[in-house]
Amino acid sequence: MKFAVIGLGRLGYHVASVLAENGMEVLGVDSNESIVASIRDQVTQAICMRITDEASLRSIGVDEMDTVIVAMGENFAQSILVTALLKKHLKVPTVITRAINDIHKEILDLVGADRVILPEKEIGIKLANNLSSPFMDLARLSKDFSISQIAAAQEFVGKKVGELNLNERYKVHCIGTRIGEEIAPVDQHYVIQKNTKLILAGNNDDLERISKL
Repeated sequence: MKFAVIGLGRLGYHVASVLAENGMEVLGVDSNESIVASIRDQVTQAICMRITDEASLRSIGVDEMDTVIVAMGENFAQSILVTALLKKHLKVPTVITRAINDIHKEILDLVGADRVILPEKEIGIKLANNLSSPFMDLARLSKDFSISQIAAAQEFVGKKVGELNLNERYKVHCIGTRIGEEIAPVDQHYVIQKNTKLILAGNNDDLERISKL
């Protein structure tokens, strides 16, 4: 897939470099020459340019991208303009834009952004959720449902996953295990070892209940 990241501040820089590490074709764009120079060897192409209109976007091939990340959140007006141009004129399939506050997000939604992120707010919410939960989230899919890792209770050690009847007893599903840094999928015949963390999916209340065993 082809990605463009417009704005290589802290958010954009990390998004662009990790996308490239994951094998994606990445175009990085920023008006700061030193930032562009620092990322040039990490991404497919890095361009120093200040985006001002539709012509400047077309000149660097942004209209050929599958996804464009507009990470210039501090520049309120410019991020709105670029997002609108990408969706209304260049017809980019997916545009993800950084917002700096809820009003900014509302405007970006109105001009057609496919997804708007507020990094500081989202990180704060995730941190608060993790700190207030007795289990460690791998992914909170909704307010009430998560995929989490929980240390296997002593009574589980030496037993097969299927023997535990986790769905019937606790209404959760075991989809994998973690030992140290190794994460692996499991089936019903897997025997739980000492110091194993179970990767469980379920409602937060049920995950909390099983974490207290």
